[in-house]
Amino acid sequence: MRREKVTIGTATLYLGDALQILDDLEPGSVGDVLTDPPYSSGGAHRGDRSAPTSAKYQSSAHRGLYPEFAGDTRDQRGYLAWSRLWMERARTLTRPGGLLAVFSDWRQLPITTDAVQAAGWVWRGIAPWDKTERGRPQQGRYRAQAEYVIWATNGPRPLAGPTAPGVFRAPVPMVKHHIAGKPVSVMDGLLAIMGGPILDPFMGSAAVGRACAARGLPYIGMEVVPEYFDIACRRLEEAAAEGR
Repeated sequence: MRREKVTIGTATLYLGDALQILDDLEPGSVGDVLTDPPYSSGGAHRGDRSAPTSAKYQSSAHRGLYPEFAGDTRDQRGYLAWSRLWMERARTLTRPGGLLAVFSDWRQLPITTDAVQAAGWVWRGIAPWDKTERGRPQQGRYRAQAEYVIWATNGPRPLAGPTAPGVFRAPVPMVKHHIAGKPVSVMDGLLAIMGGPILDPFMGSAAVGRACAARGLPYIGMEVVPEYFDIACRRLEEAAAEGR
């Protein structure tokens, strides 16, 4: 497997498996954690889960626009065990009182909240991301309009500092760099109460990294898919050039 480390301004990007890379970092070296892992939720049955991510999360008209992403085929027990592993490792890297904010959809919401607590974080709440009426409609059903940010702390956290919103409203970007890309504006809002370095074990196309660059926060991103790693590097190089 290709392994690589790249520094772009105050961002450090790693190409490789997050579970391996997390073990190599210094305990206590991270301020807060903000990340969007693969949900492994695109289907109820094994065959559905094993389908390509483009088939699970895109219409046929848009397939082939983005590279496939990895790690999206686990069943719920596997997802729970894997989530606990990376969350435990991330917690050892995070300063006392530091934040964890991790995305989930409705299917994996219960499993993710269990994993957060099993990994030793103090679960504090859920902040919905309202994707607006651009979210996928379903005849005879409620619109699939929200995803969720589960947030927790590494032990006690003082009641001090700024306040962040409890709900984030922004449409899915019209122009994306990743099949499951999130708006940079949502990441920016989540960063309002965070301090760097920000750890992002599942970087994708670096939406979190772009938001960190805009705020001047040091960023540590990890990505296992080389195509997305290269996209992330390019986007952060563009951000660095814009900031000069």
